Amino acid sequence: MGIDKESDIAANLQIGPTSAGMVRIYVEAEGGVELPLDFDPDEAEEIAEELRAAAEAARSMGAAPAPKGKKGR
Repeated sequence: MGIDKESDIAANLQIGPTSAGMVRIYVEAEGGVELPLDFDPDEAEEIAEELRAAAEAARSMGAAPAPKGKKGR
């Protein structure tokens, strides 16, 4: 699956500090998949910058028009 493909998988996302001084991104997906991702604070800031840049790029693209279906005859 690519970054630009839709998915029917739902997940919960939590972000916070750990007791070890790391930043954890915790993903819990359907089917019992749990994925804890730990980053040092510098890495977490780089990820935050990438998220901001992606949000800005998406915002500049505006809302994409919905695909038009074929009309049956």
